[in-house]
Amino acid sequence: MGTVFYRRLSRWQAETEREDIAGLYTEAMAEAPGARVLDREEFLRRFVDHDVQQPGFDLVLASDPAPVGCAYGFRADQGSAWWASFPDVPTELRELSRASRMFVVAGLLVAPRQRRRQIGSRLLRELLARSGTLVALTLLDPGNSPARSAFQSWGWSKSGQLTPASGGPPAEAWARRLGI
Repeated sequence: MGTVFYRRLSRWQAETEREDIAGLYTEAMAEAPGARVLDREEFLRRFVDHDVQQPGFDLVLASDPAPVGCAYGFRADQGSAWWASFPDVPTELRELSRASRMFVVAGLLVAPRQRRRQIGSRLLRELLARSGTLVALTLLDPGNSPARSAFQSWGWSKSGQLTPASGGPPAEAWARRLGI
C-alpha cells in the first residue's frame, strides 16, 4: 500500500470533487452492516445541497492518489439553521450547544481496502484541528455498530438522540470535547 496524502478542500473544490467523493461514499458504505445507506444520487444531493452549503464547511481528503477517505463537517453554533431542523434536542446537547462553539462531523468515509491504517482517526484530527470549536458532534445510525465502536474508541460518547423535523429516522448524537 502506497503513501496516503491528506489535503483540505475548499467549498468550491469539494463541489468539483463531488463525483469522486460520491464514489468513495458508495464504496465505503457497501460494507456498513446495519447502516441506512443513501443511494449515490441521494448522497450527492445531500452533500452538495446541504452539507457543503453550511457555514464553516470544511473537508479533508485522503488520497493515494485516488480518494481513499474523507472527513467533512461544518460549524453549528446555538441558534443555527442546522439545530432548528431538530424539534426535540435533548437537554445535554442543548447545554453543550449553548456553552460551546460546536463543529458537526457530517461525514467520515474510508475505503474498505484502507481500513485499519488509522486513516479515519487522522482525517478526524486534521478536520477538527482548525475548527476553532470546543465540542465536536456527529450523528450515527443506531444500526451501524462499527461506526459507533470506532467513535467510542476515539474518545467520543453518546450524548442523546436527534430526530429530524422532516420525519426522517432518529440518529444517535455522539460528542467529544476538543479542549481547544
